[in-house]
Amino acid sequence: MNSKTEDKRVSGAENIVWDLSDLYKSPEDEQLKSDKAELLNKSEVFRKAYRGKMKKMSSAEFAEALKNYEEILQVAHKIGSYSHLIWSTNTEDPALGKLLQEASELGSEVSQKLVFFDVEWLKLDDEKATGIIESQELYKWKHYLRVSRQYKKHTLSEDAEKVMSAKSVTGRSAWNRYFDETLGAARFKFQGEDLPEQEVLSKLHSPDRDIRKIAHESLTLGFKEHSRSLTFIFNTILADKFTNDRLRNYENWIDSRNLSNQTDRHSVDALINAVTGKYHLVQRYYRLKKSLLGYDELYDYDRYAPLSKTSKTIVWGEAKEMVLDSFGEFHPNMAKTAALFFDNKWIDAAIKPGKRGGAYSASTVTSVHPYVFMNYDGQLRDVQTLAHELGHGVHQYAARVQGELQSSTPLTTAETASVFGEMLVFSKLMNNLDDDKEKLALLISKIDDTIATVFRQISMNRFEEKIHTARREKGELTTEQFSELWFETQHELYGDSVTLTEEYKLWWCYIPHFLHTPGYVYAYAFGELLVLALYDAYKHSKIDNFEDKYLGLLEAGGSDWPHNLVSKLDMDITNPAFWDNGLLLFEKMINDAEKLAASL
Repeated sequence: MNSKTEDKRVSGAENIVWDLSDLYKSPEDEQLKSDKAELLNKSEVFRKAYRGKMKKMSSAEFAEALKNYEEILQVAHKIGSYSHLIWSTNTEDPALGKLLQEASELGSEVSQKLVFFDVEWLKLDDEKATGIIESQELYKWKHYLRVSRQYKKHTLSEDAEKVMSAKSVTGRSAWNRYFDETLGAARFKFQGEDLPEQEVLSKLHSPDRDIRKIAHESLTLGFKEHSRSLTFIFNTILADKFTNDRLRNYENWIDSRNLSNQTDRHSVDALINAVTGKYHLVQRYYRLKKSLLGYDELYDYDRYAPLSKTSKTIVWGEAKEMVLDSFGEFHPNMAKTAALFFDNKWIDAAIKPGKRGGAYSASTVTSVHPYVFMNYDGQLRDVQTLAHELGHGVHQYAARVQGELQSSTPLTTAETASVFGEMLVFSKLMNNLDDDKEKLALLISKIDDTIATVFRQISMNRFEEKIHTARREKGELTTEQFSELWFETQHELYGDSVTLTEEYKLWWCYIPHFLHTPGYVYAYAFGELLVLALYDAYKHSKIDNFEDKYLGLLEAGGSDWPHNLVSKLDMDITNPAFWDNGLLLFEKMINDAEKLAASL
């Protein structure tokens, strides 16, 4: 391949765009307008019917109130989901930005009307609350009610909660939108073309080293151009979180995320310590990869270099077949659900100017179905991303039976389904190969992904720890201070196995998880290590009826504590030593790669 020019990749996904009409037909849909008006009306009726009456309500009356509450949330989430989904495909369209802002403001207004319900529920004494939770009438919402009581000391008065909700519209959510629109509109100069971020990021996986280096330089220049704005956005959101944590009595920056994930700092620290204690495995692997690539020095832009000198484009139809076949061989119902996403246009995969980067599966509302968002460029990792997001989608679709308040799972167990989907595809691809060179190339690709999912995410958690702490102790941080903390935590991971360039110091600034969902990233490591253990149990038939039990886990959604749900598959995630098992399985992947390399 000529390093100065690169053929335009035709992925077959150029016209794969979703049909959002199951939510609303268009931004001008009369049903959307009607739902907005009706939502405010229903919220006001609910407030008048139940405000100030919680203490005297019977269990049956409370159940009726929760049913009405869920119906209101259905409409609110439907409006919010539609607005965000359609905006994310074109963040440069002012009309869609306006629609998103209107939905955000409406959501805040509804929240202000409904906030009394949570406040009064948490004010109930424990004896009264326990009686409600254990009653037959409230059985359907038992876990939701148990979990919600954990927020008792972190919830403010009704008036204060109203203010928090009202100000959030012009606070963190506004800055997140600004971040997305800034990078969505950004163009990066690459070989005479102005390309969106996602296209240039994709080129870091090119087999041509010159292409990777040019892409690296292009992205760095673009990040520098926007660094002042991005630094200010980071500072503002970090400060906003600090303020909220103080007001809500959270001791540590990560505590609210841990509570949301239905875990605690001790358990999370056990995971972090287990992973950071195995950083040497990452360094050992990159020394192997450097040797396999024939390089004297491995740079940061070489980390995802494929072993194969040619990069075969996997067109959309092939990717669809790979994923559905892999899911179907595990369980026919899994493939049947995943096929709905293709057949009914529930996926948006085309790379387009103005489209948000990354990938996600949006659960929307339980009365509709999930939608998958991604940027498909025809590379093997894009197939894995498709499997990842469809893993989420299958999970969200199955869990709809739990209702609006209990269908969602903590991020930790949510990532289990997605990573398991990836593992099914990888295993099928591996089993279909006879050539050891091809097996090694695929295994190297999988190890790259596992490092990105486990070790890099934990290194990013260490970066988050440092920036939240520094922002709270030292005040506003400069671009250089963010960069130094990023470089420090990245160097701890890679050691001397990868040469981190000076330009790489700025690469903290484009990662949305730090802003959209502070503390999220350790959930990826949680999910990957759990899946390695689950897949090992499945592959070696260690658990009877594993497939049916796994689908049962997905259908359970958020109806029980994560450790209880996972225990049905004979896994104890409360044991700190559990993570060592997943890490041993990762080390085995490196051992297998070294043996294959030696045999060749």
